[in-house]
Amino acid sequence: MDYTDKSCKEFVECVGMKTPIPGGGSVAALVGALGASLSTMVASLTIGKKKFIAVEIEMEKNIEEIYQIQNDLLELVQRDIDNFEPLSKLYKRKGKTPEERKEISAAKQKALYEACLVPMEIIKKCGRAIELAQEFATKGNKVVIADSGSSAVLCKAAMQAASFNIYINTNMLKDKELAKKINGECTARIVYYGALADAVFGYTTNTLINTVIETENTI
Repeated sequence: MDYTDKSCKEFVECVGMKTPIPGGGSVAALVGALGASLSTMVASLTIGKKKFIAVEIEMEKNIEEIYQIQNDLLELVQRDIDNFEPLSKLYKRKGKTPEERKEISAAKQKALYEACLVPMEIIKKCGRAIELAQEFATKGNKVVIADSGSSAVLCKAAMQAASFNIYINTNMLKDKELAKKINGECTARIVYYGALADAVFGYTTNTLINTVIETENTI
């Protein structure tokens, strides 16, 4: 079952059910995809406008990238579910012999590591989406600058939510050096791109409050 084929209402209802999937990682990926899609819209409403002819080539390049990120994040919704299911099944297994228990323990450790991979991808994709949101906010159509700001804010939230799925899994890793390495990369990205998203939010807010935006013939 591909949860991205469900309606918005069905997906939300599935998240709220008494099941571990779809969980925080899938929701984070979906939020990131929605954030990226807002930037895609801003780029679409910038390209082809005479007022923005100077940045058209750059916008065309950026819209291809943000559209790809949007689709990648949408795919990560289901991949997070697929990655979690093996771990979920392992927690239900009870070894009858020391050998079986050792085998299950080793399999759990491998599954815990693999469960970190999708959230890290979400964080990387959202980080780049925030960089592009900054480009669209500063150079794109100011009539839809609010959507550029919203893109950055949503992608930041998606990153933060995804980070919890990393920290919960690394918390149970026996290899503490590996856990430290994964946590370090995760935290560094959250801090850097979180600050960048805040800068986009600040720029967008200041522009909307203090700048007269000409709306005629721009949409």
